[in-house]
Amino acid sequence: MNGDPTLERIAQGNGLALCAAGSWTARFAPVLEQMVADAEKLVGSRPNIFIDVSQVSKLDTFGAWLIERLRRSLSQSGVEAKIAGLSANYSSLVDEVRRVKAGPVVETSAVTISGMLEQIGRSVAGIGGTLVGLIDMLGAVLAAAGRVLIHPRGFRLTSTVHHMEQVCWRAVPIVVLITFLIGCIISQQGIFHFRKFGADIFVVDMLGVLVLREIGVLLVAIMVAGRSGSAYTAELGSMKMREEIDALRTMGFDPIEVLILPRMLALVLALPILAFLGAMAALYGGGLVAWLYGGVDPEAFLLRLRDAISIDHFIVGIIKAPVMAAVIGIVACVEGLAVQGSAESLGQHTTSSVVKGIFFVIVMDGVFAIFFASIGM
Repeated sequence: MNGDPTLERIAQGNGLALCAAGSWTARFAPVLEQMVADAEKLVGSRPNIFIDVSQVSKLDTFGAWLIERLRRSLSQSGVEAKIAGLSANYSSLVDEVRRVKAGPVVETSAVTISGMLEQIGRSVAGIGGTLVGLIDMLGAVLAAAGRVLIHPRGFRLTSTVHHMEQVCWRAVPIVVLITFLIGCIISQQGIFHFRKFGADIFVVDMLGVLVLREIGVLLVAIMVAGRSGSAYTAELGSMKMREEIDALRTMGFDPIEVLILPRMLALVLALPILAFLGAMAALYGGGLVAWLYGGVDPEAFLLRLRDAISIDHFIVGIIKAPVMAAVIGIVACVEGLAVQGSAESLGQHTTSSVVKGIFFVIVMDGVFAIFFASIGM
């Protein structure tokens, strides 16, 4: 028979024969799935069940797997199920499918207090493992930097310049645009609320301090973590998947020195530059809105800004930048080297890199705020 697939039930004494016929191929997938599902419900109806496939005209991997699935389902329920009438053309295909092991049965357990505590403990242990990995990477980068200082010829200048272009130069337009808009928004909102108290001019103080100390460098660091941190993780993860990092070790090169050190150095140099450009763009945007929306003349804005801020505010922001860059780079490289051999793993670690990078940047900003407040800056 070369028509549609069928699965006929024929009683044979105490046994039952399931006679398959027709074309058992992926073309008839919905029909085959329904027939096999109905046949699986025969569990317990007869002690012996034979699956007769002698009349099957066409059989592919999909059909062979359905036949094997039916046999396994019946066998697991205590029914003696056998496949009969298998032709020589399809015996090897069915044997190959039979070698495929069934997936483990996932047991679901009720939510208990001990289970919740266990999950919390595992999460805390995972945080500890993350911190250990970051410290280990920091030590490896510092050791590689020490070796480069001792032997300057091992420094990858071309690679560093290339990453500087990617991280710094190509990021300037988006950083300037976003910080300009943020400066405009802060200025507009400040004027809108300060105007109720007749204190429009104080928006200059708020804008100058916020941009130079906090918002400027923090916003730029978050953008860099999302843009460059994810790129570092994806690049290193792809190299890990293609075993290029193992190839470097085989050739006698240190991956930390060849791949990670140039990226780290480029990031540490780029973030202060981007933070400075972002701060200037935010101040310019805030001054423009203060002039057009608040009626504050540019000369009055600059005079008030000079009185409101000091060099300490600028120094605080610039000191934060390279530290945040180092944190972003270390997190990105650790996640990139942790990628396994699948695209799913690459996506998970890239997402984790961005999330962890932004988290640690905000934590470091809080630490710096406490530190500078304690020393009076």
